[in-house]
Amino acid sequence: MEQIKRLSLTVIICFIAVSIKAQTDTSSLLKELDAMDTAQRSYVQGTFKGTFIQNTASVESPAKGVLQVMIMHRFGKISDGAYELFGLDNATIRLGFDYGITDRLAVSLGRSSYEKTFDGSLKYKVLRQTSDNRMPVTVSLNAGITYITLKYDDKEYMDGNYRTRYFTQALIARKFSPAFSFQLTPTWLHYNLVPTREDENNIYALGGGGRIKLSKRISFNAEYTYLFPNQVNSTEVYNSLSGGIDIETGGHVFQLVFSNSVGTIPTNYIANTTDTWKDGGIYFGFNISRVFNITKTAKATNAKKQKW
Repeated sequence: MEQIKRLSLTVIICFIAVSIKAQTDTSSLLKELDAMDTAQRSYVQGTFKGTFIQNTASVESPAKGVLQVMIMHRFGKISDGAYELFGLDNATIRLGFDYGITDRLAVSLGRSSYEKTFDGSLKYKVLRQTSDNRMPVTVSLNAGITYITLKYDDKEYMDGNYRTRYFTQALIARKFSPAFSFQLTPTWLHYNLVPTREDENNIYALGGGGRIKLSKRISFNAEYTYLFPNQVNSTEVYNSLSGGIDIETGGHVFQLVFSNSVGTIPTNYIANTTDTWKDGGIYFGFNISRVFNITKTAKATNAKKQKW
């Protein structure tokens, strides 16, 4: 009887030991699987190199604690000829500042010489594409307000309400491969003041733009914005079409731009493009950005980002 008790006790102890080991092994396995799953679900980086495709904002934004200084420069029309040095004698410019409040939320302030316009906007990254394709796209919302300070002879136009315009964009992008990215940009614009009653205060458009990587630091970018018909009727306007080259040089991103739009903010280039490529209405220009790490967190975040 005593031997049976000892045998039973031995069996129970062995069973408990095996159970504890199994639980430990299972827990370790689950942790390893969770770590592997997290690695597989890492977020895709560098859908676009810059915060703009050409004129259109991309899904990218400065990381937390990073300040970006942006200069968007457009010369006159190339078709102006040698007397105007093919447009180089004339220019419009936008100076902008973008700051990453978090890795997903950024604020932007800018001033354009075109209609002497101030603009401010917020960009928030709602969804982020994952490497395992559980989330196939990156989606950012870009919403802002513009204010025209150009002087008019008619005092009616001095009213601040008439000078204010708004824009909201959904930026929906996917990085299909290291060499190719594409973005769709549904856009809503609102003008408090329009030229005539024939023109709509609310304007809707759909943009598309992409990036093809040509080398480690160079890519070809292009974009097209379709303005839905019967919205701007008092003026003959055209869809905005732009193309050019991106060059990454460390802390700088330099973009060469060819466009039929002279404006660089949504309320200008989407519904106020009055030139066409076929008639020689092409404006050459460039975008150049420089980033500054304001906080230590920004430096650490940038160090973790994948190379372009």
